[in-house]
Amino acid sequence: QVHLVESGGGLVQAGASLRLSCTASGGTFSSYRMGWFRQAPGKEREFLAAITWTGGSTGYPDSVTGRFTISSDNAKNTVYLQMNSLKPEDTAIYSCADGPPRYGLWTRPAMYDYWGQGTQVTVSS
Repeated sequence: QVHLVESGGGLVQAGASLRLSCTASGGTFSSYRMGWFRQAPGKEREFLAAITWTGGSTGYPDSVTGRFTISSDNAKNTVYLQMNSLKPEDTAIYSCADGPPRYGLWTRPAMYDYWGQGTQVTVSS
């Protein structure tokens, strides 16, 4: 069982930056990729970014490409999501997730087995 702890959320003004972190512990033997998702009230969970522990392969949707960057520090079992040029529409609960090596699209929540508690990001205009 993997335990994920997130931090870094908060209230910021439009145009500001935030860096979220997610530290993994526990049974990480089968962990292969980490992903970031967000969910706003009344909306479905949205894929933001993913990275593999080995090789650092990353992927992003068009909605955040150029603004959000995912990275990892393997020694600390931690992944980060650097968010720049934040907009009010970025307001949501941001969650990190852990997934095993399996075939499928990184954008699917079903590809991930463990989820963090989520951290609130609020962007004011």
